[in-house]
Amino acid sequence: MIINKLSVLNYKNICQTEIVCSVKTNCFFGNNGMGKTNLLDAMYYLSFCKSHVHTPESRLIRNDEELCVLQGVYDYDGRVEDVFCAIRRGQRKQFRRNKKEYGRLSEHIGLLPLVMVSPADTDLIRGGSDERRRFVDMMISQHDKQYLHSLIQYNKALMQRNVLLRDHINNASLYDVLEMQMGAYCSQIYEKRGLLIDELTPLFNEYHGLICSSGESVGLKYESQFAESDIMKAFRESRAKDMAIGYSTVGVHKDDIEMTLDGELIRRIGSQGQSKTYLIALKLAQFSYISSKGLTKPILLLDDIFDKLDADRVEKIIGLVSGDRFGQIFITDTNRKYLDCILEAMGQDYSLFKVEHGDVALMENRKI
Repeated sequence: MIINKLSVLNYKNICQTEIVCSVKTNCFFGNNGMGKTNLLDAMYYLSFCKSHVHTPESRLIRNDEELCVLQGVYDYDGRVEDVFCAIRRGQRKQFRRNKKEYGRLSEHIGLLPLVMVSPADTDLIRGGSDERRRFVDMMISQHDKQYLHSLIQYNKALMQRNVLLRDHINNASLYDVLEMQMGAYCSQIYEKRGLLIDELTPLFNEYHGLICSSGESVGLKYESQFAESDIMKAFRESRAKDMAIGYSTVGVHKDDIEMTLDGELIRRIGSQGQSKTYLIALKLAQFSYISSKGLTKPILLLDDIFDKLDADRVEKIIGLVSGDRFGQIFITDTNRKYLDCILEAMGQDYSLFKVEHGDVALMENRKI
């Protein structure tokens, strides 16, 4: 799958632009704050119905405007997919596929597989467990509709239980019903998260070894209350404590992924370079995992990823993403000369764009 054309109107600092994309490599250069990341975020939004950095909807619309519009025209292995999104202040956003509006936005997830690597990914290491769960959940949801349904239903039941707890409703039958629903969905979510980590870990180790020649070992471990206790009994026994604090302390919404480097938590011992290498290898493993589960290759977005990496690791990453495993790629950087070197090393078709104050201009378009 590739995106042939991207149209953006009033998205963040981008006033209006339309770009025709290379089928292989697309590079955007410009100073910080000019809108390079916002372009990639617009593509991310078209895939996931939300911003990569969790920006509130009201802040996606350009200042003093009432409406923003995103549209992507995709070549999906021979068929055309036209995806349109309109966000209006104070109104429900519209998402249309080939001019037909979705009944539920969850129906769209997985249609346009995409992996984004960005500086914001440090939250996977430094942030709370919710960031790591979100990473896992989005990865599985791109190819497993049943998992996404289970996750949505579990969260609905969890929200209802939390309302009862906050309102100090002491009705055992109500809790029993909600906890039975949560328990059923817990089982499905736990099983598929565990299977993902089992399948992702060898891919992660492979990519880390290809990028990093230092011999460091990396690991992922799934931590869940579900593995350690009878979840239904745990729900019942936690009611009094949960009511005192006003929220549920038991369930798969408390799961975490332990990320290690040489057997230690990387957030405690990892340098900036080690952490960046770790995250890039993890995201490339994510790409390969999603590719193995679907009928098409995801789009790969690389946002300012080469900073704080030595020349050897940059060369290895470029060699990897230039290979047959990967399809269409979008890269941002502040340095035009640096991108020129990368494009020469890749030796593939490319388009090079300059981004300045939200305006996008094509500088080069070459077929090799």
